[in-house]
Amino acid sequence: MNASEIKKLCALGENSRVQFKLRLENPSKIAPELVAFANSKGGIIIIGVEDKTGQIAGLTYEQVQQMNTLIGQVANEWVNPTIYLETETIEVEGRIVLVVHVAEGINKPYKDKSGNIWIKQSSDKRRITENGEILALFQESGSFRPEEKGVRNTSLNEIDTFLLNEYVEKFYGKRADEFGVPVEQLLKNLQILTPDGQVTLAGLLFFGKHPEMYQPAFIIKAVSFYGNEMSGLEYRDSKDIIGTIPRMFSEGIAFLKANLHSLQAGQSFNSVGKLEISEVALREILQNALVHRDYLIQAPIRIMIFDNRVEIVSPGGLPKGVSIESIQFGKTCQRNSLMASFCAKTMEYRGLGTGILRAVKEEQGNIHFENEEDSQFKVVIDRPLAEREAPEYSGFIASEAPVYEEPRTPLLSYGSRFSKIRSLCPTLPKGEEENAERLLSFCHTYQGMLEMMEATGYHSRTSFRRRLLIPLMESGLLEQEYKDRPNTPKQRYRSMII
Repeated sequence: MNASEIKKLCALGENSRVQFKLRLENPSKIAPELVAFANSKGGIIIIGVEDKTGQIAGLTYEQVQQMNTLIGQVANEWVNPTIYLETETIEVEGRIVLVVHVAEGINKPYKDKSGNIWIKQSSDKRRITENGEILALFQESGSFRPEEKGVRNTSLNEIDTFLLNEYVEKFYGKRADEFGVPVEQLLKNLQILTPDGQVTLAGLLFFGKHPEMYQPAFIIKAVSFYGNEMSGLEYRDSKDIIGTIPRMFSEGIAFLKANLHSLQAGQSFNSVGKLEISEVALREILQNALVHRDYLIQAPIRIMIFDNRVEIVSPGGLPKGVSIESIQFGKTCQRNSLMASFCAKTMEYRGLGTGILRAVKEEQGNIHFENEEDSQFKVVIDRPLAEREAPEYSGFIASEAPVYEEPRTPLLSYGSRFSKIRSLCPTLPKGEEENAERLLSFCHTYQGMLEMMEATGYHSRTSFRRRLLIPLMESGLLEQEYKDRPNTPKQRYRSMII
């Protein structure tokens, strides 16, 4: 740091990273200042400057030595754990100032000699006592991981054995009860259970039967709005998406696909069309939100679809050491490494920091990031279709009906390819001919149950299976991808009509 930089800082005044002191005298008053900087983003203390005016008063040689000794003693003896400082003396227009550099701490939370924890609040400091704020400091230092913490009132009984066996069979080649150790001990080894038998947060969100019963805030709230503001009462579609992370991911993507337009984009008339926003980008962004969100914040992930954009908002800003610029160059920091490990083995997640890179590449110029530190991380993707290009629909007031469904345009000219659907599927319920045609067209490649329900406008899985899926399968018009595991939740279906 040089003289011109000091003059500029003095002219601009104090802020959350810069503080002025005329002299240092009382260790009990110095320690909280050092603690606040170390628990926040670090900063500098310029000694020899009037804190009210920013006027440079300067220090004598003896005062510089005294201040250096005192600040070192305070960092060693009045702060826990010890803070390591750097100091430098700078001459500014014939006056000497002492600059103390306090780095952001790596062993948070830091405390003063009385056990008080301080953080910076603008140009001042604030003592914190709330458990959530203290835990957030532990999380930043890596000494506390919410994902590894046991969820109260849970036990082995909350684990879905089907999901568990599917996971261990895939990676270890045998069922959970075939390892030669009690299942409970196996789950403790896998960090699905804590040593005292509670289900870890990560274990609950990947293998729990009903995660939303124990952690109701860790869901996805998805809404498709009319217009470009969220202040109105009218919306096209709304859904609370619950369950495990893999399930929420699948249903979140289905919601996005059901509420966005598909474009022909040079494809043939009989093609399903290309989603107006890259599905690759949407999948990468939503997956990152579910895995890397801050689980200390009791709030849901939000999917918001407007006429001109899509927003995916995850609680908590970017982890320490990561910026909007760096993530676009592939820098990664796993806030929830256990969840990332489960995700890499159960979903499409790679954990290499390439997800954002792929999303940016897919939506070049149309994707934007907003990081509100300690609050939320928002990804905004522009929609290429203007409202005037979209169909006109009449809305409703949110209090008058639970869900609004847009009419869906048939994907094909039905008179050509599926004109004999009734003769091909005689058990098809009356009135379902168009849905059956739509479904068979949609399933030209393997599709999951949720995507099929969205394509045909069904919200009840039971009704969908009874009225469409079972009749079409019994007639040989649909086939399962995993024929040896007909009841797997990953089952997908494909049309047999050529």
